[in-house]
Amino acid sequence: MEHSSPVPGLEFEAPIVELEERISELRAFSQSSDVDLSGQIDELVRKCDEKKRAIYAHLTPWQRVQIARHPQRPLVSDYIKWIVSDFFELHGDQAYRDDPAIVSGLGRIGDRRVMIIGNRKGKTTPEKIDCNFGCAHPEGYRKAMRKMRFAEKFGIPIVSFINTPGAYPGIGAEERGQAFVIARNLFEMASLKVPVVAIVIGEGGSGGALGIGLADRVLMLENSYYSVISPEGCAAILWKDASHASRAAEILKLTSQDLLSFGIVDEVIAEPLAGAHRDHAATTSSVEEAILRHLDEVAPMGVEERIELRHAKYRAIGRFTEELPVG
Repeated sequence: MEHSSPVPGLEFEAPIVELEERISELRAFSQSSDVDLSGQIDELVRKCDEKKRAIYAHLTPWQRVQIARHPQRPLVSDYIKWIVSDFFELHGDQAYRDDPAIVSGLGRIGDRRVMIIGNRKGKTTPEKIDCNFGCAHPEGYRKAMRKMRFAEKFGIPIVSFINTPGAYPGIGAEERGQAFVIARNLFEMASLKVPVVAIVIGEGGSGGALGIGLADRVLMLENSYYSVISPEGCAAILWKDASHASRAAEILKLTSQDLLSFGIVDEVIAEPLAGAHRDHAATTSSVEEAILRHLDEVAPMGVEERIELRHAKYRAIGRFTEELPVG
């Protein structure tokens, strides 16, 4: 699952992509001509790793947002394929329709039986359109809640994969009660009797993320983001111009380290050198380990204790300071 060929790069990754392309060319030439170029290849690999460390050690919040959206970053479908065994998808909200922007189903992570809930974005253009680019409708959140209640009935822990720019804001979704359904999910998730672990794997956009993200433990991948609004949306409101997205990203404090310092997330999962999109295997292994570790910590608690700690976690979010007049 690690990419052996160059990965399409973002603008700030251009020096990395250039070196990777050169390494790929030399390897191909060496294999086709039986010429030993191992020395030159090793030197370029060393330079490439140094360049990755230099660039990724000083990422701006906006650059992290771009990485979170990278087209080759692992999606919920990848995590299901690679770390969930015996997956059986469950469909529908029993009210309106099956929303493909939310995937739900039973499976196993390690030796644990779990209920999987996740934002599905799609990979191909038709899939992305079908999944509304990961923006769920009210029926998607109703579907998620029905599956969570099913998991609660049978004592099955819930694992939620968050990756959405936000809930779908269209007229139809609003007419069908988008805000109410998300609020209802928050209310019901707060008192679920089974362990809930949520992980932000890419984008964590506003109520669209919260609608499946209220959990005992909230984890984030290092280069994911979690915010009340997208940088573009914030820029459009504050400056009437979405081109100020990079400035908005700084103000929003949306990076994993920001959220960890605020106590909003419980752990930041380190990504491989130069991002999850460059090494799927290492990323999924880290995600699996973190999920199982947090489930092992939360599951032995009594139901009342777990719910009380969950409530306390969210009551503690949000602080303010008052400056007293001098003199």
